[in-house]
Amino acid sequence: MSAQRSATKPHYTAGVIQRLATANNVSVVVTSNEVFAHHVTRLSGDDVNFDPIENTIVALQRAGLLDRVQAVRLQARYLRESRP
Repeated sequence: MSAQRSATKPHYTAGVIQRLATANNVSVVVTSNEVFAHHVTRLSGDDVNFDPIENTIVALQRAGLLDRVQAVRLQARYLRESRP
């Protein structure tokens, strides 16, 4: 059933995430520590690139609007919906 739901509304969760951020005036801010961490993971062969929606989930968690479990579940739902 979830496959049907994903097929009918592929960007639903992305919209929910964006509306939650907008309603709470949360924006993505890249810090120097994040830039450093990105380069360390890239150089170690574990290059991880979040898209803007995933970065917004991290910003919502940092703002205290999501706990860790909620953030992981929201990201998993978003990734399921965005798969081809």
